[in-house]
Amino acid sequence: MIQIYNTFTKNKEEFRPINPPNVNMYVCGPTVYDFFHIGNSRTFIMTDIIRRYLEFAGYKVKYVMNITDVDDKIIGKSIEEKKSFKDVGVKYANYFLEDIKKLKIKEADVYPRPTEHMDSIINLIKELESKGFAYNVKGNVFYNVLKFKGYGKLSGKIIEDLESGARIEINEEKKNPLDFSLWKKAKDGEPYWESPWGKGRPGWHVECSAMSCLHLGNTFDIHAGGNDLIFPHHENEIAQSEAANGQHFVNYWMHFGFLNINNEKMSKSLGNFFTARDILKKYSAEAIRLFFSQAHYAGPLNFSEDLLFGAQKGLEKLNNLKRKIENELDSGTIDGVIPKLDFDKFKTAFSEAMDDNFNSPQAVAVIFDFIRDVNKLISETTKINSSFYTSVKNFLEITAGNVLGIIDFTKNKENDMATKEKELIELLIKLRQEAKAKKNYTLSDKIRDELKELGIVLEDTKDKTVYNIIN
Repeated sequence: MIQIYNTFTKNKEEFRPINPPNVNMYVCGPTVYDFFHIGNSRTFIMTDIIRRYLEFAGYKVKYVMNITDVDDKIIGKSIEEKKSFKDVGVKYANYFLEDIKKLKIKEADVYPRPTEHMDSIINLIKELESKGFAYNVKGNVFYNVLKFKGYGKLSGKIIEDLESGARIEINEEKKNPLDFSLWKKAKDGEPYWESPWGKGRPGWHVECSAMSCLHLGNTFDIHAGGNDLIFPHHENEIAQSEAANGQHFVNYWMHFGFLNINNEKMSKSLGNFFTARDILKKYSAEAIRLFFSQAHYAGPLNFSEDLLFGAQKGLEKLNNLKRKIENELDSGTIDGVIPKLDFDKFKTAFSEAMDDNFNSPQAVAVIFDFIRDVNKLISETTKINSSFYTSVKNFLEITAGNVLGIIDFTKNKENDMATKEKELIELLIKLRQEAKAKKNYTLSDKIRDELKELGIVLEDTKDKTVYNIIN
């Protein structure tokens, strides 16, 4: 029986999906104006692990993650890069999809984008307006917070307290300082869409309401995101969706703790962040996933390279056993001893840990206890039947592999060599660029010419050097 801590009720509850074995899950994804930082990746990786465990437990998960592709920050980036907002959105969305693939995050069933769902967004705003929850002031449409009686029920915030704290914000168009934008009138030079209120674009909150309900229904099982989204984003989603549809919006709200640096929240605004792309240059995806798995998803986690290095070292124990398994299965010994190991005990312990609000630190501990016991049996036994190694491999595949994503038995030596070859070529390209920067053209030409002799042709573009392998 899976128990989930529900932010809405502030309690741990038995998970009861609306239409078992189907589970509908929505996760707030990135706003694509830059590379995402390693703090964002905590949410993406931990929701991936939760999804994987639900599938392990027999559920069929429809997993939706939005990609916000129109926003003030995207518009600002388009001005900075002198590109259209569409080009900026496509560029960084593609980078995002590349990087989450490198992090071994399973592909979502749907990646809805606001620019592709404008009709649904406009229709939702029209519904809110017709029911008296929205009002139009000269092409700007606002949500009337005081009309929604349950406002604050997710975050626990009280409207009167919020109003007194919001008095410093002056917007003469709003009836109440807490009212938030549903539709923004286009300013000169900004992207816009035609609407009943004139040219403009949607507010951030209404995009998620429209897209989640379109793809998962007016009421669905799980909505997840970072702690910073509880208020106002998720609170506003509830107000919009329930006012428009007249139905309870989400059954289980899940929120993820911050990734901190020196106990400060990691964020672009504070400048204390590393991109996931940068960290992936130093550490494997499996090490990053193990690092996150060693802390409970709901609590804060302090980031340091020492901790990541520790996760990488821990991963070596798992990979050493993996290599031992692969070598023994290749040899195919069938007349050896089958050591006694209670596999069911470890499987039960792993499931009990994950059933308890996805307690990944405890699940990781079960896996490393298993590795310790397996290594002890191997060291004490002279000749082992290969069926034992098959059972060990199966356990690690379904737990460390399929659920946590920290081991992959499908990787073979051929793939590893291809990766090393790619890294060596990129290293030579880097050395050539450094030689050119120092005006050592003899060395840079030598690297280019000798790579060409090996069938690797370099092409210098305006921004970088690319290579093609000629057979």
